[in-house]
Amino acid sequence: MLAEIITIGDELLIGQVIDTNSAFIAKQLNKIGISVYQITSVQDDKAHIIKALKDAESRVDIVILTGGLGPTKDDITKKTIAEYFNDTLVIDDSVLKNIEQLWQHNRSGLLLQVNKDQALVPSKAKVLMNVLGTAPGMWLEKQNKVFISLPGVPFEMAALVENQVVPKLKETYNRPYILHKTLLVYGIGESALANRIEAWEDALPTHIKLAYLPSLGKMRLRLTAKGFDVKAVNTSVQMEINKVLPLIKDEFAGFEEEDGSVEIVIANQLTKLGKTLAIAESCTGGMVAEQFTVHPGASAYFKGGVITYATASKINILGVSKSTIEAFSVVSPQVAEAMATNAMRIFESDYAIATTGNAGPTKGDSQAEVGTVIIAIATKNKVYSEKFMLGNYREKVINKAVNKALEMLLKEIFKN
Repeated sequence: MLAEIITIGDELLIGQVIDTNSAFIAKQLNKIGISVYQITSVQDDKAHIIKALKDAESRVDIVILTGGLGPTKDDITKKTIAEYFNDTLVIDDSVLKNIEQLWQHNRSGLLLQVNKDQALVPSKAKVLMNVLGTAPGMWLEKQNKVFISLPGVPFEMAALVENQVVPKLKETYNRPYILHKTLLVYGIGESALANRIEAWEDALPTHIKLAYLPSLGKMRLRLTAKGFDVKAVNTSVQMEINKVLPLIKDEFAGFEEEDGSVEIVIANQLTKLGKTLAIAESCTGGMVAEQFTVHPGASAYFKGGVITYATASKINILGVSKSTIEAFSVVSPQVAEAMATNAMRIFESDYAIATTGNAGPTKGDSQAEVGTVIIAIATKNKVYSEKFMLGNYREKVINKAVNKALEMLLKEIFKN
C-alpha cells in the first residue's frame, strides 16, 4: 500500500516556509501500514499540479495534497482538482454553514464572498469537514485510487488527518503491519559501526531493512519490517536485535521511543522513577533545556534551568566560587561540577547537568582551545564530568555538546 504526498505553494520552494506537513502525514500513514513512496513539492501553478497528480496516480494508491485551498486568487488547488476530475465546483451547504458559524464565533468583520466561496467543492468529492478553518478537506476516488486534498495550515491539516483521514483509510484498505525499532548508539562513528556489524547486516532477512541515521555525536540504527502477521514481524525483529546488541554493548544507550527521541526516553525514565532534573548551561545557551521543554508535560520532571553564559553570572547566580574559576579557569571540570551541584541544590532536583566550554570562533573568558567542552552530571550521591574536544565549527560544537549531555544523562538515569 503506497501513498504520495504533494505539497503545494511557492513559499515552500523558496524556503520561506518549512514543510512540516509532509513529516506529520508520513508518520501517521506509517502507523497504519501505509508506506510513503514519494514526497513532492510544487508551485501554485495549474500545469505543475496536474502533472504531479498524473505522475502520482501512475505509481501509488493514495495521493494526499496539502495547501492551496485558501480564499485568495493564488490558491488554485480546488479548481485544478475539479479540472483533473472533469468536474465542476458546487456549493456544499454544510461547509457554508460551518464557515458562517466560524465567522460568527471567532472572526470579526464582514463575511466576504471570497470566504463564502470556500464552500465550493468538486461535485464528486466527499467533504472532510474542517471545524477549525474555512477550507474543507476533500476525498475523491478514481479507478481504485484515492485522492485527498487538505488545507496547508498545519493544525487544521493535523486535525483532519487524525480525526477523519486516518479512520477512513483504515476502513477502506486492508493494510500490512509496519514495525520500526530504533537503537540509540553513542561514541562510535558511522563507518566504524558499519564495519563492526557488517556480518550481521549482511545476514539480515530480506523482509528486514536497516537504516543508519547519523547525527552529531550519536547514531540511530533503525530496523524496519513489514507484514500481515504481527507476531511474526515482532519476533523476527527481536531476534535480530538480540544478535546485534552484543556487538555494540558498550555503545548502546537504549531504544528510541516510537514518537520521540533520546530526550523522550530520558523524560519517560525520570517520570517512571519519580525523579527530577535541573540544568545549568553556558556554551550550549539553553539548547539542552530546550530538548525537554519543547515537549508537553515537561514540568512533571524538569524543575528548571539557568543560562550562565558570562563568568560573572556563574558566580552571582549559580554561586560558583570565584577562587575555583581563578584557579582552574571557567572551562574546567571543577567549574562544570560546581555548576551542576549548585543547580541541583537551587532547584531541589534529583539530577542536574551542566555545560561549560568554548564553542568559538575565538577564545572567551578561558584560554581553553576552541571546541573544548566540559559536561558534568550531579546526583544526590556524586558529581562527575567529562571533557570533550568537539572541533572548531561553532554550530557543530554546540550541537555535539547537546547530544553528549543527553548521552551522559541517559546512561546515568538508567543505572537505576
